[in-house]
Amino acid sequence: MPLKGIKVLEFVGLAPGPLCGKILADFGASVTRIDKVLENSLDVLHHGKHTLAVNLKMTAGQQLVRQLANKCDVIVEPFRPGVMEKLNLGPEQLCTDNPRLIYARLTGFGQQGRLSARAGHDLNYAAISGVLSMLGRKSEKPSAPINLLADFAGGSVLCALGICLALLERHRSGRGQLVDAAMVEGAAYVASWLFMSRGLQIWGQQRGHNLLDGGAYFYDTYKTKDELYMSVAALEPQFFELIKERLQLPPDLMQYGEEHEELGRKLLTAAFLTKTQAEWSALFEDVDACVYPVLDWQRVQEHDHNQERQSFERIGETWAPCPAPRLSRSPGRLSRQTTTCDHEFLLNELQLNAEQLHQLQADGVLTLPLPHAKL
Repeated sequence: MPLKGIKVLEFVGLAPGPLCGKILADFGASVTRIDKVLENSLDVLHHGKHTLAVNLKMTAGQQLVRQLANKCDVIVEPFRPGVMEKLNLGPEQLCTDNPRLIYARLTGFGQQGRLSARAGHDLNYAAISGVLSMLGRKSEKPSAPINLLADFAGGSVLCALGICLALLERHRSGRGQLVDAAMVEGAAYVASWLFMSRGLQIWGQQRGHNLLDGGAYFYDTYKTKDELYMSVAALEPQFFELIKERLQLPPDLMQYGEEHEELGRKLLTAAFLTKTQAEWSALFEDVDACVYPVLDWQRVQEHDHNQERQSFERIGETWAPCPAPRLSRSPGRLSRQTTTCDHEFLLNELQLNAEQLHQLQADGVLTLPLPHAKL
């Protein structure tokens, strides 16, 4: 896989950091999680990673992590600015020890700025990015797409991209560098088109009144007879004409115009309620009209297209999305296992002897799994 041989230390935090580590692990990196405990029920993205429970408040724990960092290519840490420095594990220390180290800092507001030390969550970061103001229905308050925008798209994915870019640059320079991945800036960056397209005719109205934000009846979702939904995205005239034909709508119905908007929304709402989602899917199966079912996340793996491409794999009781994008020669792959670091791993990585490792456990610096607790 493309990141085979790359060693990553991931300091466990909330979901953005673990997804960044998961992306790296799915594409071949060896990722070791540094956590307070061996089993963290809140981290559901631990598959394919090693786990090491270290007491970072103890000097010996800090020294142990510094030893690991000396052999690593990447650090991913999700804490507010200054936390890692207080633990004597900041970039000044670790990058001096290992000049090839890529030190990725994944935070909400970034490493500098008035808000950098403040607490926040995805909704706050999306708000400060300016993107949240664009999202939501007409006459309703701004609405975030769960925590996809800042936490994951602007945070995890762009942090992983920054790490890969730094690794590529290191191939030329031989030097590591800091990756300052701020979710506010990341959320804004992935929305670049939304910012830079404001001069186009598709905008110009208040939120929820425009072509792509719920203001057009031919670009929306509609409830079906069985309480499910269909997505309609007939932006182009030829697709709109096909929808009119399949739904048996009046031939003089147009896409644009206030009177057509009101009438069209009523007609499509009434029409889609006459058949089930399966029936509508079958009706539009042989025609490119940009009409598709809104698949339930619990059954998405059953759709024939997703089955054909094997887009989901089962991990335990959950269907998980497969790594994307797909590379032709060296694709990523899901791992179904998590490996807890045992004494053999630590003996090899840190060149400790059994007595030293036993002492680290006795002093509360390390917690190892029960089967390997006695040496």
